[in-house]
Amino acid sequence: MKKASAKETRFGVIDIGSNSIRLVVYQGPKRAPTPFFNEKVLCGLGRSLPATGCLDAEGVALALQNLPRFAALARGMGVAKLHVVATAAVREAKDSDDFAAMINKRCGVNMRVLDGDEEARLSAYGVIAGHAAAAGIMGDLGGGSLELVSLRQGDSGDHATLPLGSFRLNEARRQGASLEAFIAEHFAKLDWLDLANGDALHAVGGAWRALARIHMNQSGYRLRVIDRYTVSRSDMADVVRLIGGLSQDSLDRLPGVTMRRLEGVSAAAMLMGALLDAAKPAEVVFSAQGLREGVLYDALSAKERARDPLLSAAHNLARRFGRFDGLDGALVTWTAPLFEEETSSERRLREAACIIGDTGWTEHPSYRAEYGFERALRFAVSGIDHPGRAYLAMAILARYGGADAPERRRFAGAIGLDLAGIEAAVTLGLAIRLALSFSGGDAAVLAESPLRLEENELVLAVGSMGRVMLGESVERRMSKLADQMGRSWQIRNADGGS
Repeated sequence: MKKASAKETRFGVIDIGSNSIRLVVYQGPKRAPTPFFNEKVLCGLGRSLPATGCLDAEGVALALQNLPRFAALARGMGVAKLHVVATAAVREAKDSDDFAAMINKRCGVNMRVLDGDEEARLSAYGVIAGHAAAAGIMGDLGGGSLELVSLRQGDSGDHATLPLGSFRLNEARRQGASLEAFIAEHFAKLDWLDLANGDALHAVGGAWRALARIHMNQSGYRLRVIDRYTVSRSDMADVVRLIGGLSQDSLDRLPGVTMRRLEGVSAAAMLMGALLDAAKPAEVVFSAQGLREGVLYDALSAKERARDPLLSAAHNLARRFGRFDGLDGALVTWTAPLFEEETSSERRLREAACIIGDTGWTEHPSYRAEYGFERALRFAVSGIDHPGRAYLAMAILARYGGADAPERRRFAGAIGLDLAGIEAAVTLGLAIRLALSFSGGDAAVLAESPLRLEENELVLAVGSMGRVMLGESVERRMSKLADQMGRSWQIRNADGGS
């Protein structure tokens, strides 16, 4: 049995944006921290900035009311390091210094006001932290500015901070300006926007996440997880046209969008459409990670950054809920002969499933399959797309005896996992189920008793320790795995005897 882990270190970020202020406290491995506490207030600090050059008075009052609370909450939760960062509205306002002084004094913090380059870099780091292979362009839309950054091979390149936040666009519209011309004027200065051509636009920010929710509702998409939600350019253009054609009354009735967010949705849609035309991405990938996660990623060592966030989070989950120390490596090796032609990304998912494959044991046996499916599907982790979530969910479902659930197969297919992936995940889950039944969690038993594929037969070659472990349950689960693979099966001695 695993020993209880020590209390995990907590890190916090207070993000003072042009529209919202937010406290997020994270817990878990540094490479894959999980939000432990998350609270925001839509203050609108930058609402009056385009017209007055100063922070919005009502927004300042709300900030001064809530930021001391955020700082106190962080201290009460034992946060080891609290990062307090402010973005476009605070750095550009004439009364920025006065606001910063008040916040630092009342909250007992040292607020860091990010310049445009820093904000762009850290937002890009947030995307890279959860999607190391991200390629194309990141766009982080806030109330005061739009950060654009080119992404390639896990690093950021060309970048710009443009005065195209939702508040600025709304003010320009109120002044009678042509938003299309206003946006085009700024985009024309960037000769690298076409770097997204054929790759992705990685969309960050609450207003753009609202567009993702609108598309989910319109399309009937069944997994309400924003991170790595992917929409083709043509489908996103349809959403832009839809919003552009709605009256204010119709906008007010859009499901999935809060009243406070509605103020920026129309401008966000127009900006999205202009960016689709200028950058011509193949798809839009929405990211739930951005500046705050980028701040944490920026503080990591090169060694920590190189770790896989999905596997780090999976190990953390297994430490909390798993029963057996170090069995995941044995499971990865033991199941490998069943997947000889897998890609590196497929192997990574198989490894993650092997790590978390025994984390449902605390549930009632009647609900382990269903609970395991739901938890894997909604795993609060970055570093995985929606088809990958479906793979983990199907593997855990099968591991707990739910391999034959047709509605779950349909669900996995509806969020992008193809038939081959579904069958591979079920095969893996049945193999993990067999391995745990046969070995009782003893890695040495698995090491001396490998699985083999021989012509059309699945063979379990049992070593000396494994002979006493055989029984009806093992044979039944061996038969189930063989049937899934369309093979006959045989259990024999590792030395060649029957």
